[in-house]
Amino acid sequence: MSLAPSIAVPRARFNPLPLYIGLFCLLWSFAFVAGKIGVTDCPPLILLTARFSLAGLLILGISVVRGEGFELTWRDAAVFAILGVANNALYLGLGYTGLKSVSAGLGGLIVSANPVFTAALAALFLGEALTWRKVSGLLLGIAGVGFIVWHRMSVGSDSFHGILFTLASLASIVAGTILFKLLAPKGSLWVGNGVQNLAGGLALLPFAFTLADVHDIVPSAGLFGAFAFLVLGGSILAYLLWFHLLKVCGATAASAYHFLMPPLGMLFAFLVLDEHVEFRDLLGIVPVALGIYLVTRPTAAVSPPVERSKI
Repeated sequence: MSLAPSIAVPRARFNPLPLYIGLFCLLWSFAFVAGKIGVTDCPPLILLTARFSLAGLLILGISVVRGEGFELTWRDAAVFAILGVANNALYLGLGYTGLKSVSAGLGGLIVSANPVFTAALAALFLGEALTWRKVSGLLLGIAGVGFIVWHRMSVGSDSFHGILFTLASLASIVAGTILFKLLAPKGSLWVGNGVQNLAGGLALLPFAFTLADVHDIVPSAGLFGAFAFLVLGGSILAYLLWFHLLKVCGATAASAYHFLMPPLGMLFAFLVLDEHVEFRDLLGIVPVALGIYLVTRPTAAVSPPVERSKI
């Protein structure tokens, strides 16, 4: 009987990153549909002010109940507050105003151009390498998104005024992405997200009071459901996942997942809002998917040359 010791085979560790990416994409893309439902029955600025304020209070309140320290320096709290203005107040404030006259599908399409501008600015300000492979992937993403946008515009159902608001929204999320990587706040992302939401709500509060009318709110089950999703799934979970992806990935790679938003956004808009989708829209998904692969594929490590033994 052999007494040789058995060799334990190490078990492969589960990598949760693909799960985080998939969940983030689903939450973020469905948020456009939930936002469209919300702004139908509630002025955008009131909806967002209530959303951010409630999300921030929930996050910080849970932290207090659990006895957790805030784990943020004054500097990091200020950084998250700045991000709250860029990522919440400006990005969604402008975006939701655009959604009043732009379809949820087209709104998601425009914002999905985020990786293009993020990659260029990340190379300029963050020193991230902009290789030919990333450039090729980004160009493919632009081509796919552009094709879908062009076809959607040809239908003529979206307002140019609303598109301008959505483009300004795009500029805000790009700025917020670069600022997060550039300023690199430390401490708890959970608490930081609470500070970001509160800052976004406070920034929008005076505009909601002066530019919107509470009498325009139409209470409905759709508005309640959309608001609940936007607070829990959008402001809390999706942003927590987004900050995590920015930390573990580069700004270019993390932002490239926004290219998944057009097909997912159109699918959700079709299923929930019955928005018009044609086969030509779906053709743009092919270059988009290939572009994501090229941008996010990790660069192979170069092995050092092996020296030949001297004879």
